[in-house]
Amino acid sequence: MENLTIFGQEIIDEGAIRQIKNCIAAEDIGVLTADAHYGYGHPIGGAVAYKDKISLSGVGFDIACGNKAVKTNIRANQVPVARIMDEIVQSIGFGVGRPNPKPIQHPVFDQIAKAEFKPQRKLRKLAQEQLGTVGGGNHYIDLFADEEGWLWIGVHFGSRGFGHKTATGFIALSQGFTFEDKAKEGPLDGPPILFDISSAIGQDYIAAMSLAGEYAYAGRDTVVNKVLEVLGATVTFEVHNHHNFAWFEEHQGSKYWVVRKGCTPAFPGQLGFIGSNMGDVSVIIEGVQTEKAQQGLYSTVHGAGRVLSRRQAAGKRRWVKGKDGRRFQETVSPGLVDFDKVRQNLKKQGVELRGGAADEAPEVYKKLEEVLSYHAGTIRILHRLKPLGVAMAGAEEYDPYKD
Repeated sequence: MENLTIFGQEIIDEGAIRQIKNCIAAEDIGVLTADAHYGYGHPIGGAVAYKDKISLSGVGFDIACGNKAVKTNIRANQVPVARIMDEIVQSIGFGVGRPNPKPIQHPVFDQIAKAEFKPQRKLRKLAQEQLGTVGGGNHYIDLFADEEGWLWIGVHFGSRGFGHKTATGFIALSQGFTFEDKAKEGPLDGPPILFDISSAIGQDYIAAMSLAGEYAYAGRDTVVNKVLEVLGATVTFEVHNHHNFAWFEEHQGSKYWVVRKGCTPAFPGQLGFIGSNMGDVSVIIEGVQTEKAQQGLYSTVHGAGRVLSRRQAAGKRRWVKGKDGRRFQETVSPGLVDFDKVRQNLKKQGVELRGGAADEAPEVYKKLEEVLSYHAGTIRILHRLKPLGVAMAGAEEYDPYKD
């Protein structure tokens, strides 16, 4: 297809390629980044430019999931990493979106109270409870050291339950139900959910998505600020952007609504933080101006990209309720990853891990350096960040909002 650009096709599964082809018509422009893998109605690592439509499937359930990284004024070798990681997991909520250990005030709550799309106003309480929590799945708080020995903080998560309920509400609306109704789940390979941008629902979705984006930015800012407080550090440099979102942009002389799902925007001079896995180097990148970058809608990877599904890695598990009412996971059949061995290897590397699970082990992912090599000529790497501490939700943490 002439209107489809694929980076690293040889390392992308056929399901993702099939999905992106399902998402684009003759007048659209499609891109697959080298970390792409199979998603729900739209591949993760897929970007599509639509002239008169916006894609709910292309933004996804975790609206405005993204990354923030900050360089601090502290030398990494001066930090008691083990103690700091303990403080991080004690003071910040991971997993199901249990209320933040310390309630937070933020101007974004006033925006939600006055939301242009009125049904979102009812989500204010949920938003207040979850602001500053990280969630589960591949969401994290990491500490890094750069090439010069400076300490960095990196976080990855999105709009939590507020964004998830916004997404499922609009799926319900697309099926003729109300925003509060339960949507019917369609097939993974089903057609993407598209809204005409001139329609009432299209305009409502743009407004609701934008507010979820403000909430996600507020959440990442809040978490980074809390870690800075724990460290007693200040910021000397920062990078912050979404990678599950839609933007109104100009490409090839025309205006488009561009959805990027698991894609980092990388326009010339634009900075991005791309995480790797628990044990490998992450990077700070900058977009460059080349024909290849232009063909790729100025989009790059958001991570290394999965090679094993969660079930393949962790085995088949099911959530059950214990006598105390808390949910926990029970193994039905084992997976391919020995997570005890993963913990041992990370310890030998000097990485302090808190939480985590087999479905987020390093071997579940492609190698970031290889993935980035397919995007040569579209970005430049400014910093390589070595992991020192990794905090994630553990396998026992139930989280309906993870991506």
